[in-house]
Amino acid sequence: MSIRPAISAVLILTAVLIAGRVDAQSDLSGEWAIRLHSDEPNRFEGPTLGDYTGLPINDAARLRADSWDAKIHNMHEHQLADYSSLFDVWNPSNLRISKIVDDVTQQVIAFKLFHSPYGMFSRMIWMDDRPSPPAYAAHTWQGFSSGKWEGATLTVTTTHVKASVLERNGVPHTDAATMTEHYFRHGNYLTIVSIVTDPVYLEEPLIRSTTYVYTPEQQLPGAGPQLTADELPGLRDGAVPHHLPGTNDQLREFADSLGVPFEVTRGGKASLYPEYQLQIRDARSRGQSR
Repeated sequence: MSIRPAISAVLILTAVLIAGRVDAQSDLSGEWAIRLHSDEPNRFEGPTLGDYTGLPINDAARLRADSWDAKIHNMHEHQLADYSSLFDVWNPSNLRISKIVDDVTQQVIAFKLFHSPYGMFSRMIWMDDRPSPPAYAAHTWQGFSSGKWEGATLTVTTTHVKASVLERNGVPHTDAATMTEHYFRHGNYLTIVSIVTDPVYLEEPLIRSTTYVYTPEQQLPGAGPQLTADELPGLRDGAVPHHLPGTNDQLREFADSLGVPFEVTRGGKASLYPEYQLQIRDARSRGQSR
């Protein structure tokens, strides 16, 4: 075999391998508008106090959520606090994904995500195999995210996230929580499936999904100036709005509005499975027999 045919064969094989690698990945960059096909009231207006349905929380998380008071957002140190990335994938915001490419190698270094109008910070998904920070490294609202392609699916692992909430009615997660995401693009549709694990507050992983549609004409609004103000007259310095255990009289309003037993709204992993309907039936029977 002469040198020229051998070189040609190598070039053809290299081209095939490169083409296969490119075809296996999807270009996620662009403007994406959210589609609220599920749980729209919870995600747009926010869940009702005491509504923990669909959440595999344990007793400790339930106690924290029961004690939560929305007035805490009026405290100066909380007015500019962001939600963590564990909630960003669930909030009703449109999304911009930017592709960061190395000028020399033309390899994708990272994807930059920005949610608006509810997000204030960009989130980087690093694609260059950089090592994860040590356990003692500072935690941030966005955390540290690294991604890898599994065929046409981008899988992202996020750690080092600050303690925040899983829902806007005070259901918490700790700074020990981590998240795995799977990004699927099918034409002009993008679906993100997130799996949150928290060894402190969750009895099992919390799985949720969000769908976006490609909208190149979209223009995301900026956050504008970030200022604090005295929103609640008479709130003394150092006060932390809260409800002591057993004193939050708003928790039953959600159950009463739907006419379901209170225990049905309390969350927990058992409530996520079909057989829980039998427990609802039994709870209704007990309520009618009293």
